[in-house]
Amino acid sequence: MKITLNQRVFSLLFVLTLFFQPIVGQELKPLTLEDYAQWNRITNTSISPDGLWMTYAYAPNEGDSRLHVRRIDGDTIRTSINGKRVSFSENSKWVAYLVDPAKAEADKLKASKKRVQSSLHLLSLNDNNIQEFKGTRSFSFSEATNYIGIHKNAVDPKAEHKGSDLLLKDLQGNRTLNIGNVSSYAFNKTGSLFAYTVDADEDSGNGLYVINLTDLRSWPLHTGAYTYAQMSWNKGGDKIAVLFGDKKDGNVERDNNIYWAEGLAAGMTNPASQNEYAIQKENYVISEYSPLRWNEANTQLFLGIKAQSEEVKKSDMLKANVDVWHWKDEVVQSRQMITANRDKRATHTAVLNLGNKRLIQIGTEDMSFARTNQHSNWAVASVDTAYRAVRNMPAGYADLYAVNTSTGDQSLIAERVYNNMGISPKGDYALYARNGATMLYNFETKATTNLSTRSDLNFQNLEFDRPVEKPTYGIAGWSADGKWVMLNHKYDIYAFSLNSNEVINLTQGIGQDQEIRFRLVQLDPDADRFDVSENLLLSAYGEKTKKSGYYQVKVGKKPKALRFEDKMIGRLNKAKSADRVIYTEQTFVDFPDYWVSDLTMKRPKKVTDANPQQSGYKWGKRVLVDYTDKRGHKLQATLALPADYEEGKKYPMVIYFYEKMSQRHHQYSMPTYDDRPHMSTYASNGYLVLMPDIIYTEGKPGTSALDDVTSAAQAVIDLGYADPDRIGLQGHSWGGYESSFIVTQTDMFACVVTGAPLTNLISMYNVAYKRSGNLNGPILEWSQGRMAVSPWDDMELYRSQSPIHHAQNINTPFMILHGTADGAVDWVQGLEYYSTARRLGKEVILLSYPDEPHHLSKEENQKDFQIRMKQYFDHYLKDAEAPLWMKEGVKHLDKKKIKPEMMGKEK
Repeated sequence: MKITLNQRVFSLLFVLTLFFQPIVGQELKPLTLEDYAQWNRITNTSISPDGLWMTYAYAPNEGDSRLHVRRIDGDTIRTSINGKRVSFSENSKWVAYLVDPAKAEADKLKASKKRVQSSLHLLSLNDNNIQEFKGTRSFSFSEATNYIGIHKNAVDPKAEHKGSDLLLKDLQGNRTLNIGNVSSYAFNKTGSLFAYTVDADEDSGNGLYVINLTDLRSWPLHTGAYTYAQMSWNKGGDKIAVLFGDKKDGNVERDNNIYWAEGLAAGMTNPASQNEYAIQKENYVISEYSPLRWNEANTQLFLGIKAQSEEVKKSDMLKANVDVWHWKDEVVQSRQMITANRDKRATHTAVLNLGNKRLIQIGTEDMSFARTNQHSNWAVASVDTAYRAVRNMPAGYADLYAVNTSTGDQSLIAERVYNNMGISPKGDYALYARNGATMLYNFETKATTNLSTRSDLNFQNLEFDRPVEKPTYGIAGWSADGKWVMLNHKYDIYAFSLNSNEVINLTQGIGQDQEIRFRLVQLDPDADRFDVSENLLLSAYGEKTKKSGYYQVKVGKKPKALRFEDKMIGRLNKAKSADRVIYTEQTFVDFPDYWVSDLTMKRPKKVTDANPQQSGYKWGKRVLVDYTDKRGHKLQATLALPADYEEGKKYPMVIYFYEKMSQRHHQYSMPTYDDRPHMSTYASNGYLVLMPDIIYTEGKPGTSALDDVTSAAQAVIDLGYADPDRIGLQGHSWGGYESSFIVTQTDMFACVVTGAPLTNLISMYNVAYKRSGNLNGPILEWSQGRMAVSPWDDMELYRSQSPIHHAQNINTPFMILHGTADGAVDWVQGLEYYSTARRLGKEVILLSYPDEPHHLSKEENQKDFQIRMKQYFDHYLKDAEAPLWMKEGVKHLDKKKIKPEMMGKEK
């Protein structure tokens, strides 16, 4: 029987239809907590200098990560469990990375109290050959030659000496030199020399050594029974410096000297010159806690000095354990406790002028902060002594001084500066902002120019709503020719001439006209200026549309869109020696996988696919919602629609908020273990999820949040999306404060879940932020609290904005999450609110997690809260049966007993 072509095609289609029918007809599943384990993040991304290779790791919520080494236009050639710290060689022929043991193996080692050590994998990209070096602590490729340094772990980690074996491996000739007792090492910039310091048992052979990488000959530059630290090459690679010293009995600090050598080069027999410097300042030492840094001209070394002190004998120590909190303390005791270890290592900035060996001290107890510059002999020091003890103003004010690092001469730049904007890259100007104006100080002429007077625009960020001096939008960059400084406006970028009054709108007003925020992007990590004769790269973000991407602009021409899409596009990374970039694109639906393209960003190619399993689950989508609050502000919110959304049907809704949230419109909703609702999960299970913007009126943080959250909710109701009787709130930290306040002011919501909430602004004002040790008062007055006054100036205002003082008005069931070890919002804040609501007969549950910080850190607790929060919302917003823990609570003696019925599960 003869079969025609049409019959063959029909038969083939019939078979394919049968084959694919189960896949096409497969019902998508709603996302649950049990599914989270398979979701991956992407880590350890890098692109080779030649742009041909890429690495990335898929790190799941549970289990070991897997590192991929891939030819971008080909296939993955190597995968590795738990690969990290990836680095390509400069010639793109090698890639190296550390590998940790699998989690199960690491757990066994920890249980037996054995060290968990990393191995180095060195992969040849030419032949896919791999070499493994066990027990590696660090590694480094030479930038210009075929060498790698592999530093091994110490055999005895408890030994007093810090040195361990180092392998210096020739990647081309396959020669390997094993060097013992190495404490630090570095190739010079040209890759011709390799330097290392030795720290051996009983100081035997300690010193600074240099190896000529041409023939592997070694020179001991400086040796002795000292400890060597902070070895530093200059940029040209022909000079090196190091600290050497020892600690005398009875002293706290090591007495260090500086050694430096000049004229180092391949084939040398000895350095052209060698020098040493011992500090002349009485009772001060050069400290090993600060790095040595060469200036550009190789005429100065930046360093840190520190006061010497005597060790306190045990017999002289106070037997009692007491902290004296004094009203004259410039820094409160709680803060001093947190910073004690840092303060022990604190140093004052100084500069050693190598020609005349003159040391210029810049930082002092009064000049507590100093910025130096490697391209000039100028530094800016901040003197804040006049403002430290002032309690009725925000911290951060200082008088700025110009310091000549060659002579030590000082001159006042400006008094009472709140926004110090730093030093120009060339080191010829200092910048600061004064009431929104950008001020330019010329070090040589000592003249100050108000750049803002050259334009009729206001460069101050007027939307900054905290009660302090409003900042400018900041410096966009400096031109490489030294003629221009670029300033950010809200949307556009303006170039101000440093030699005339000329001002150029670099982005031609496109930003203002289309409400696109442009910002300069520097792809070269070593560059600190922009070549304005070439095309400049701009990041772009649509304020109203939420589009994002990149533009290109040439001075004098209009910006040209390279890639500007209805997505969140970012993390742009360029290959060092090739016209190739990698970047991410994401939406609420699309995970931020990596894409590759050239700099035109045309025809991008997707490289990663971290979460293909998502295609089997119900998801959802987002829409933007415009609304106007009662104060007249026009705002936006992002609304996630349920996966099975039907137009005209009203859905239950969860509102999650903090401050401004609409910028997250295209942010992927990653299922992960934490203590907040995941929009993907709730949308997958039939919920709307709303994230509104909030802006604040000074002194009214609670009522501002109330206005904007209720206005946004009403807008969604009016649009026909939300069931007005089935809306819940969730906020954490500052969002916890806002949700705790809102529940006292309106019956609009069916239930509220509040995490780590501030509930009593008066008591909160008077305790410490445990994580930092600072008192909370300044945070509430001038930072996020935005109160602008203290309780003692306006007690009624604080009462009016404190949730606890309105608890009698609560008619809505609510649940509090709080960790007892919260270092940001004291656990007592949650307890106060629970205690007050309980006394008033309100429906309140406090989920208190012992020893947990501000955000839950233990996976089992994160999962537990995710389950309970979902059950809480399901009950009040979907009429689901409440589990017993919600109905009756859990007795302390029963809390460890796992009863399925307690958690709403079947037996």
